[in-house]
Order: sequence, then C-alpha cells, then structure tokens
Amino acid sequence: MTNLISQIFKKNKDQKKLVTFITGGDPDFETSNKIIEILIKNNVDIIEIGMPFSDPMADGPTIQLSSNRALNNNIDLDNIFQLVANAKNLKNNLPIILMGYYNVILNYGIDDFVKNCVLNGVDGLIIVDLQPEEDTDLLIELKKNNIDLIRLITPTTDENRLKLILKNASGFLYYVSVMGTTGQKSANIQELEQSVKFIRKHSDLPVVPGFGIKGAEDVSKICKIADGAVVGSSIIKIIEKNLDQKKIMLEKIEDFTIKLKQGTYS
Repeated sequence: MTNLISQIFKKNKDQKKLVTFITGGDPDFETSNKIIEILIKNNVDIIEIGMPFSDPMADGPTIQLSSNRALNNNIDLDNIFQLVANAKNLKNNLPIILMGYYNVILNYGIDDFVKNCVLNGVDGLIIVDLQPEEDTDLLIELKKNNIDLIRLITPTTDENRLKLILKNASGFLYYVSVMGTTGQKSANIQELEQSVKFIRKHSDLPVVPGFGIKGAEDVSKICKIADGAVVGSSIIKIIEKNLDQKKIMLEKIEDFTIKLKQGTYS
C-alpha cells in the first residue's frame, strides 16, 4: 500500500509541493487548530506539526519560543494527536508529518506512540536527532504500519553517510538548506542546486529543502530546482508578533500562505 506522502508527490508530478511547519499547540490549542484549518483551506500539500520539546537543539530562537509557548499551555502529545485527528476530519487525504525529538517518543513509549499515530492518521515522522545507527526499534514499528520516516540530509553529508541515511528513508528527503539552526539565514540557491543534483544521483525520492526559506520568492526559486519547499519559522514569526491579536494573526497567516502556495506555481 502506497503511503499518502508518496501519493502526493506522484500526483501532478510537475506541480511542486508546499510543506508548512507549525509547532503544535502554539500559541494555544484552539488557535493552533484554527491555523491548521487555514493551511488546509489554502491547499498546503503537506503539514508538519512540531511536537513541543523543552530542549529543541536544532531549532533557532523562533521555534524554541514557540515550543515554550505550547509547553506553558500544557500541550502534550495527546493534544498533538488531537490536532492531527481534527485536520484529517477536514481533509483525510492530506499528508501530516510529526516533527520533533526522539526523547518525546521514548518518554511516551514507542509502541503507544506509533499506535496513536495510526489511530489519528499520522503519515510520516521527522525525528531531528535520531541517527540511522539508532533507529531500529522505531523503524520496525513504522514499517509495520506504513508510516514514513523522513530523513534529514545536510550540506555536510558525504556520499558514504548519504547511502546509510537512504537505506531506510521513505516519503521524501528533507534537505537542510542552511547550516545552523532553523530560521536564521537564507538558503544559497547555487549551493542548493548542486546538493539536489548530488542527492538525486543516489535516490529517486523527492527532495524538499527546508531551513532558510522565508517567503513566496524563496519558495519560487527553490521549486525550480527541487520538488517542493518547507516553510516554518516565517509562519511562527507571525504568531509571535501577534500574540495579543489572534484575529490579525490568523488573517496574516491566511494571506502569507496564499502567497507561499502561489510561489510553487511560478
């Protein structure tokens, strides 16, 4: 059985995909739910929902603060699963990925975590700090349940490392287009083009860059050379700047995501 993530890339192959990231439960459960509704309405192709964590080491200040806001509102994994279920009730063929750190899953229990992924409709996972050498326990359960484990590839990944990463990769490959933490620098298009070519020599999986992709113009440039683009920090900045004005926050996210989606067409 083909996973939804693979289906979305096979369908309309020439149409590049917009992947958006938000931290689940930021700034609170109800608003987070409304933000996901806006993303669905504006035809985002894949939604990544971050699992809040107290020590998100790969994330810059913007996403760290979003995690803190969610945790301060007592958002836990059960709330995250509820957000996924609500999204699937609105659009059941929308691929949803949970992104986060392995500790969160280990604390919940691998079996219970995967069981809830299946029950609520999670299609894939991105586990930032899980190395291929240490993923066996989780991978066994994911493969049984047809859930993709999406791998991160960085500018420093050499050929040998890439082969190891690709061994159990599925869904798509998330290319970290800038060194350092999320939301800091902009992606360098020339370097990105070389990296995408290098990855494609070794894998047929779609390559989708993330990190350093700030707006519709970046999305448009990146979609000319890759299979899509991930935007996260820019959406979370809108949340951060409008915490006291939820209505304006939602309107700005609406406007921003419409423009991002248009960037995939050009």
